[in-house]
Parts: sequence; structure tokens; C-alpha cells
Amino acid sequence: MTAYDTELVVERCEPAAAGVRALTLRRAGGGALPAWEPGAHVDVLLGPGLERQYSLCGDPADRQTWRIAVLREPDGRGGSAYVHDRLEPGAAVRVRGPRNHFPLEPAPRYRFVAGGIGITPILPMLAAAEAAGAEWTLLYGGRTRASMAFTEELARYGDRVTLAPQDVTGLLDLGSVLDGLPDGTLVYCCGPGPLLDAVEERCPPTALRTERFRPKEPRAGADVDAEFEVELARSGRSVTVPPGRSVLDAVRAAGVEVLYSCTEGTCGTCETDVLEGTPDHRDSVLTREERAAGQTMLICVSRCRGRRLVLDL
Repeated sequence: MTAYDTELVVERCEPAAAGVRALTLRRAGGGALPAWEPGAHVDVLLGPGLERQYSLCGDPADRQTWRIAVLREPDGRGGSAYVHDRLEPGAAVRVRGPRNHFPLEPAPRYRFVAGGIGITPILPMLAAAEAAGAEWTLLYGGRTRASMAFTEELARYGDRVTLAPQDVTGLLDLGSVLDGLPDGTLVYCCGPGPLLDAVEERCPPTALRTERFRPKEPRAGADVDAEFEVELARSGRSVTVPPGRSVLDAVRAAGVEVLYSCTEGTCGTCETDVLEGTPDHRDSVLTREERAAGQTMLICVSRCRGRRLVLDL
């Protein structure tokens, strides 16, 4: 399926917190944008080598605009600086998507945990949980209160939202929301890697849904890369993937066009169906159940447990 790919214009730029800029995007001539659900993100093509993924954090019912929020990262790779320094109302940006690897599944109750800019995919989930009549709470942490985005919007939810700026409360008290979870509770968490690691340590895997902005650290004793063959079922080609080279690179070198974006296994753009063989999953997107099923893989980082894969490419 071809992803929605078009040029949008910046309608508004507003501060969402210290160092966080919220951008509202629309079609230049007006008109409806593709529908999306909480947890979705879009690829924003800022320029050569500057393609970034940002969560949609507005109202899914608003089909005329999309809202994203971008944290300025002084030690980043240039994407956030571009957004903060160069995108003003009227500027054009190319956008692709939306895609959703962090969907809000139906449940009677939720525990939401967000850290820093990780509030962005969580924000529309709160409204959806509220509309569904589910029981929910949010624990939201940041370095300081001023650095925490959308706190004014969150105020309408009253005491179901706990704001925990680290300079006042210290590290998030995860036990207060994760210990003794009632049956049927789903936990949604987004934020920096150490927060997600801590939540994963104390939350049942079947109850946890996470989204990472950066890839997980390689596991200790990770397998050494070995050469393997990939058969491209639709293209009628076979390619060799040597150690140190990704499936994505090998496929593109063979002249097969594949959608991709982050090349780090975090955005899900290059997810590909596996027809035969067993993937060696190294991404930060697929759930434990999806990995066990082995029906898809992220070809930018994942490899093969064996000598051969057949992919739907």
C-alpha cells in the first residue's frame, strides 16, 4: 500500500513548554487529511538527511489539521533545530503517513506513564479513554514543570493526572501506579529509554505497550552477524546480506524500492511481511507476541536466524 505523501504548510507555531514547539499543519489548499487514531506518527521530510518521526498529538476528529510537537535537542542530529529555527507559519514541509505501531487497544482501565516529550502520543489516548468510559490515570514526569508540554490541556482531567517534575519530586514513583495492577489493565508508556526500561522491569509484558524514540541498547551477548540469503518473492530476486550490512541496504542495492525512514528500528516504516524463515528481531517496535509469530520484520535492523529468508518484496 502506498503511504500518504504530500506537501503540507505550517498553519501555526506555538510554544508547548520550554524547549518544545507545537506545529499545526494543513493542506495548502485546504481539504481533509487522512484519518488517524491515537498513537499514530508521521514522517516529516525536512530536507536531505533530515527525515524525522513525530507523534500526532491533536484531535483525531479534526480532519483539516495535524498537530505535532518537537523538543529542541541541543545534541541532536539537526532535525529539531530545523523545526525550531526555520519552520514558521506558511512554510511548506513534506509529510508521509500516518502510521501506528502504538495503537490504543480496548480495555476497561489504563495506566498511562509519560516522560518528557513522550506525552505526545499519550495525549490523544487520554481523550479516547475518556470517551470510551474507561478508568484511567496518567503519571507524567519531566525535568522541570516548565519543560513539561501541554500541562494546561491536561489540567481539565483533574486528579487523574499526576505531574511529577523531577526537580520537585525526584524520579517517578512507578510503584504507585504499576504495583498490584487489576486484571484487564493496560499500561501505555512513552519517554526516554531509562524510563521505559524501568517500566518494563516491573510491569507484566502482557499488560505493557511502549513506544521508543530511540533504539534499545544491544542486548548483552548479542549474536554475531552472519551472512544469509534473502529471496524477494515479488521481485524474483535473491540477495546476499553479509555481516555488517542490513537487509534494507542489500535490497535497495539490488534496485528494489522500499519505504524506510529512521534506519534504527524505531519507526516501523520498513516493516515487511516474512513468507519463510525465522527473523532475528532487533527492532524497538514489534511486541513480544509479534516477534514470536515471526510474520513481519523491520528490515533496517533485524536479520535472520538461519541461512535464508523469503520476504514479500
